[in-house]
Formats: sequence, structure tokens, C-alpha cells
Amino acid sequence: MTTTLFTLLFILFLGIETIVKLWLSNRQVRYVSQHRNAVPAEFSEKISLHSHQRAADYTVERMKLGMTEWICDAMVLVGFTLLGGLQLLDLFLREQFSGDMWRQLVLLASVSIITGLLHLPFSLWRQFKLEAKYGFNRMTLKLFISDSIKGIIISLMLGLPLMAAILWLMAEAGNAWWLWAWALWVGFNVLILYLFPTFIAPMFNKFTPLDNPELAERINKLAARCGFTLNGLFVMDGSKRSAHGNAYFTGFGKSRRIVFFDTLLNKLNGPEIEAVLAHELGHFKHKHIIKRMLISFFIALVFFAILGYVKNTIWFYEGLGVIPAMGRSNDALALLLFFMAVPVFTFLLSPLSSWFSRKDEFQADQYASQQAEAQSLVSALVKLYDDNAATLTPDPVHSAFYDSHPPASVRIRHLLTGAKV
Repeated sequence: MTTTLFTLLFILFLGIETIVKLWLSNRQVRYVSQHRNAVPAEFSEKISLHSHQRAADYTVERMKLGMTEWICDAMVLVGFTLLGGLQLLDLFLREQFSGDMWRQLVLLASVSIITGLLHLPFSLWRQFKLEAKYGFNRMTLKLFISDSIKGIIISLMLGLPLMAAILWLMAEAGNAWWLWAWALWVGFNVLILYLFPTFIAPMFNKFTPLDNPELAERINKLAARCGFTLNGLFVMDGSKRSAHGNAYFTGFGKSRRIVFFDTLLNKLNGPEIEAVLAHELGHFKHKHIIKRMLISFFIALVFFAILGYVKNTIWFYEGLGVIPAMGRSNDALALLLFFMAVPVFTFLLSPLSSWFSRKDEFQADQYASQQAEAQSLVSALVKLYDDNAATLTPDPVHSAFYDSHPPASVRIRHLLTGAKV
């Protein structure tokens, strides 16, 4: 492949991504706005017009903010690549560092810091303007700063050793370096799954044992029916950051636990919570989590193999606006350029991932209706849609392209009719 051809392909795919994203976002905004003044018939007795309009307005504002953020992201991407920003940054660091490893680690960290700073205004606006406007934000600026600092520290502690190891493999492990790097990446992700519930998450939130014997007994009986062993039921102080409610399973083996947001416990009753957890257990029963992990590992293997090839081709660097250094390592540049370009070339595959995810959600719902009351899950979902201001009328095309969960009306209809998917 020639440099010019690769550049043209990158521009073409970036243009397609831009057009499709803006088209889908505008469809979503128009569709939700057009259906703003009428609650869907199946929800008319459960959700008020005021709540429906609030959800529509919240959705539209989130979409418009997301469109603005994505346009800025695309401009940053072009700035780093075709306009030579990454090239200039690398040239500057070559003058500052004589050692290849430190230069490359600083290059990776610098790009991460720059992109983080450019995203900061959007994060602040989303948290303290948009979320606050609709009554969801509970976070203070002090907590926001504290979370950010903790996140940076964790990223440095975990990310820098990983990047250093991958860079070392790229330089020293020969042509098969990508296979070793992939194995390292897999091991790192498995390690994080073990560390997150017991070490990382408690750095941000307080976890206390569930102090509700009746609910705990109900959940333990459900877990026993489903053949699921637990290491504890915990309540997380999610209300100090957001009014959104949630519950999740985390960890593997002896570290497996169920975590409730305290906001969720205030919104749902016992049967509804049991039904929501039965849905989550459905994912484990059907091995969705393991399947998704294995698929992600396989996709990563393919990507590492491609990276192993393109990192030794001149057209890959020059086609994305970088002239590789002679006599010095370009491995960090290869990593950065590759992971900047991959989302552009794989964007059109998004609907496939969304479809598989929705299929899993239907299966988990069916399992929940067998282990708990389907009507309780429906009731819980309606409450969560209402409390979280989730639109009941998404654009069908936008939903098919992006949404990991089925639209509310479709999902509830399947639950009530027991339809198979």
C-alpha cells in the first residue's frame, strides 16, 4: 500500500464516520423531539407527561453535547495525525530525552494528558451543568478533583508498567512480539478484574454490607436457585456523585460480589430488586460475560497482529502524518497512531456489536422471568427509565446502530408476552 492511498483511505473512513454520526445524532434529536408531547400508550398509566418530556429534553441535550464533543475529538485526531501534531511532539521529546524508553513513555503520557485536558471542559459541563440541570448531579467540585487525581495516580501505577513492558517486547521480542504483548494484555485485564472490586473501587466509594435481612435473604435464595455463589452483598454510596440508580456484579471466584447503589435501594421494592438481579444472573447463566471477554481477547489478538505488521511499514506512519525517526525507536508512535486510527476504520462495525449485546439482554430478561416475576422486572424497568430520564421513544435507526439494550417498549413487550429471541 502506498502512503497516499492509506491517507486517502483514512480521510474517506473518517468522513464516512463523521457523516454517519452526525446523521444518526440528528435523527435521534428529531425523533425524540417529535414524540415529546405524547407518552407511548403502553406507559401512559405509569409515566407522566412531565416525566416523559423531561426525559426527551435530557436526551436531546445529551445528544447535542455529544455531537459537539465528537466534532472536537475529530479535530483533535486530525491535528495529531494529518496536521502533524504528533510529529511535532515527538520531535520536541527527542531533544529532551536521550533514552528511548523514557522518551516513548513520556510521549504516551503526554498524549494522554493532552486529550484528557481537552475533554475536561466537556466533563465539567456534563457533570455540573447538564446533570445538575436535571437533578442528577450530587458531586462537588472538590470530589471531582479528588476523583481525577486518584484516577491519574491509578493510571500511572498500572498503565506505565504495562506500557513499558509492551514497548520492551516490541523492541526485544523479535517478530513475534505482538503475540507476547497480547498475552500480557490479556493477563493485565484479568488482573484488573480481580483488583477492581477489592482494591480500586473502594478508593472512590464506600462499600458497606447490605443491612436489610429480608432483602439479603431474598437475594441469597435467588443466588442459590441459580447456582451462583456470592462473597457478599454490598451497598455503595453512589448518591454522593449521582442520583442515577444501578446495581452490578463484579469480580471472579472468591471476589464475586453484588453491589447496589444506595439510590437504587430507595427506588425499588424487594421483588423488583430480585427481578433486576435475576436479569444480571441471566448474563452469568448464559455465560455472556465470559463470551464477551473471549471475543474481546480474540479481537485484541487480531489487532495486535495487524499492529505487528504495520509498525514496520513506512506508509503507515507517513500516511498518518508522521515521519518515523531513523536509528531510534518508533514503537510508541506506532501504538498511538494505531489506536487513533482503529476506531475510524472499525466504526461501521458498531451495529454488529450492538445487535449481539441486545440479543444477550433479551436472553437475560427471559432467564429473569423464569427465576423471578416478569411483572416485577417490568415494574423495575419502568421506574428506572423514569428516574433516570431515559427516553421511551428513541429513533429506531439510531437505536439499532448504538444501543446495547433494546428500546423500552420492545423490551417490555417481550417480557410480558414471553417472546423468544
